[in-house]
Amino acid sequence: MRVAIITSSDSGYRGEREDLSGPEIRKLVEAAGYEVVIQEILPDEQEMLAGRLTEIADTEGAELILTTGGTGFSPRDVMPEATLSVVDKVVPGIPEAMRAYSLTLTGRAMLSRAAAGIRGKTLIVNLPGSPRAVNECLTYILPQLSHGLEILTGRSSNCARP
Repeated sequence: MRVAIITSSDSGYRGEREDLSGPEIRKLVEAAGYEVVIQEILPDEQEMLAGRLTEIADTEGAELILTTGGTGFSPRDVMPEATLSVVDKVVPGIPEAMRAYSLTLTGRAMLSRAAAGIRGKTLIVNLPGSPRAVNECLTYILPQLSHGLEILTGRSSNCARP
């Protein structure tokens, strides 16, 4: 499966801050056998983020887009809004599961506004902005994502557990 990684960060986009979360995502997904086809840093601009998510899903062939950053309370945090503006179907279970798991580690997990959804045959998942939280959340959800992606892309047609 092909993965695109988008980091939402004004300071990262300007080159003023090193992106540590995007590389953390890359390390985890490559270890799980995914192919990273895109890795970018974009500013916290809703229209730009939404446009890029749309472009990747519609024309660049990634079955999974993982985003990092832009899910908090800052006025510039707009990744969930960008994501929800472009998806055809919302997938609330993924961010709910991440928050539930993360709450066992820190009460601050309740402050996450992460979203997830499907556009065409691409799953888009918002991850937190910190490398540690990315590791915790992605390690928790990644084993389940492969099955969902197989169903979404038509590689598997059976959702029932054996």
